[in-house]
Amino acid sequence: MIDFKERVRQLCHLHTGLSEGEITQICEIAESFEMTEVEDDVFIDVLSGMANEAVVVYHRSPCPGKSVYQFPVTGKRALRENEPGVLRTLETGIMSQGLVANTQENHLVRQTVYPIKNQAGVIAVLIYEKDISDNIQAHFNMQGMSYEDGEMSSMLTAMLQFKDSIINQLEDAVLVFDKYGFLKLKNERADVYYRQLGYLEDIQGLHYDNLSLDQTMFSEVMSQHSSSPCCPLTVEVKAAGRYYQVKRLFIEEKGLCVGVILHDITEIRNKEAEIISKSVAIREIHHRVKNNLQMVASLLRIQGRQCKSPEAKKCLDDSVARVLAIAATHELLSTEIQAEVDLMEVIRLIASNIERCFVDCHAIKMEILSEQGICLDSDRTVTVALIVSELLHNSYEHAFGDCSIGKITVKTRAEGGLVTVVVEDDGAGFIVEEASQKSLGLSIVRSYVKDKLKGKLSIESGNKGTTVTFTFKQ
Repeated sequence: MIDFKERVRQLCHLHTGLSEGEITQICEIAESFEMTEVEDDVFIDVLSGMANEAVVVYHRSPCPGKSVYQFPVTGKRALRENEPGVLRTLETGIMSQGLVANTQENHLVRQTVYPIKNQAGVIAVLIYEKDISDNIQAHFNMQGMSYEDGEMSSMLTAMLQFKDSIINQLEDAVLVFDKYGFLKLKNERADVYYRQLGYLEDIQGLHYDNLSLDQTMFSEVMSQHSSSPCCPLTVEVKAAGRYYQVKRLFIEEKGLCVGVILHDITEIRNKEAEIISKSVAIREIHHRVKNNLQMVASLLRIQGRQCKSPEAKKCLDDSVARVLAIAATHELLSTEIQAEVDLMEVIRLIASNIERCFVDCHAIKMEILSEQGICLDSDRTVTVALIVSELLHNSYEHAFGDCSIGKITVKTRAEGGLVTVVVEDDGAGFIVEEASQKSLGLSIVRSYVKDKLKGKLSIESGNKGTTVTFTFKQ
């Protein structure tokens, strides 16, 4: 049976890009809980390499006491719509206290989430959970602070009437906090935004520290208020896959202190990303044209070397120069692919095409390995095919530039809902940092893995060869 530290390491390696030192730090924290008694369910979650989710890597059940969970949850995913505090703390590094969450077994719990940090930032979160399924509604009804000040009550009544007639018509979320940091006033758009962020309960009465999206805490805000009381601050943040402009200002009214306006700019940022994506696609098309023309030129050179007539050889050399001077566009994949495609068949086809393009490189052997059949939709299969083609072409062209003896291996596996593809060779390596800045091919690979597959990419290269690994959801 695998011990808990080995399980933590396996899950961190599978789902994250954390270093060995960071994983060791997480294991040490987990080990400290193994040697102590805890009253609540305690978890350690890490941010997944996939977008917008965390992964449970450690669970300590109450001792003494009974766990909320009947089944193991290590390796399970924590989604923003179910556990907003976990994702919030992983992204902002701010503790989330007392936020309601819905567990993997559909129990309502209240979570307190602490960041686990090192010099580079947040590497994981520590979570304490209490079961509140029986008294959640009572808690909702009791949220917020009560004021005995009659003047304050009258002012809030007037503001609420104003809110109903004006503030609820705004497209932006408006939140107003009192001098203690508790939310006293909000509009309907604020409810919409925070539901999108995964908050399961009414945010009325929650503390600023539980609602902050810009990595600030109420104590810091008040400190800023003392130094520059008339200076509003606007920052841009990303949360739950959406982009917001956060504007914070100070309110000089009795009992009210800080106002926050959230403006959703997701559509603007998505349009910008679309423009960038199209720009990358155009560059990719030009790059592919260049590669294809180079293949044609290579075939002409082969034919030229076989010619005995100097005149014919010169004509072929001239044709090579002309081919390399031509600029045109073409469609990359014009054949329609079925909805579900065997990934290995596509990779074998790509490998066969690459081998035919480098007919002189007989000493280079290629091996395709797979632990099981993997079927993907056509869009992602096309994307994987383009990435593998690019990597194989680079291995032939750069790792074995002189067609020396060598081996290229392509391996695939599916595990835990993730697909991993590995392309490795034993040829000449390169300096990853320098090549990443100069190579259009590597830029295309990085862009496709990140933007189209929503996955993660790892490149290792040295004097023993190069290994490129990319992982994405199945």
